[in-house]
Amino acid sequence: MQTTGAPFGRSLFVLGGARSGKSRHAQAVAEAAASSATSNLVYVATAQAFDGEMEERISRHRADRDDRWRTVEAPLALADSLVAADAPETVMLVDCLTLWVSNLLLADDNVAARVDQLVETVGRLEGRIILVSNEVGLGIVPDNPLARRFRDAAGLLHQRIAAQVDSVDMVMAGLTQRWKALLEPNPV
Repeated sequence: MQTTGAPFGRSLFVLGGARSGKSRHAQAVAEAAASSATSNLVYVATAQAFDGEMEERISRHRADRDDRWRTVEAPLALADSLVAADAPETVMLVDCLTLWVSNLLLADDNVAARVDQLVETVGRLEGRIILVSNEVGLGIVPDNPLARRFRDAAGLLHQRIAAQVDSVDMVMAGLTQRWKALLEPNPV
């Protein structure tokens, strides 16, 4: 089931594996949501170009967006960047949360405090937001402590974001399934 045109409320979490089509889906949803002439599209990038491969990936993502998009780089201070870019007619696309968690871990930042701040911020934004992340909990148990910390931090973040947002889409092999719908009540 494709959900690109389906209403998602004020917030959508797009989850999927690497190269699953989740960024393409999220961008299409954002562009559809910002169809009015007064809407602003803001791409909030969490990636850092530490090598040539990542520089190429960032360039490809930028080339996929037209001049309607404004890019904000937020490798660490994601919640603060969202607050700064927020406005009622704005649709923000955050790509991606797993890169953000990686950045926090590598910077030896307080991941739990940053996640608390992000979840609280998502709940009070005036504009609309789409958050993209890689599902990393479906594979084998990582063989080193840092990778296990990353997997655990990403999994806990995903649970918190999924509980906070109005809708959740899962993307696999370019196919999208709505896992949480706008009108679905949050379980206690």
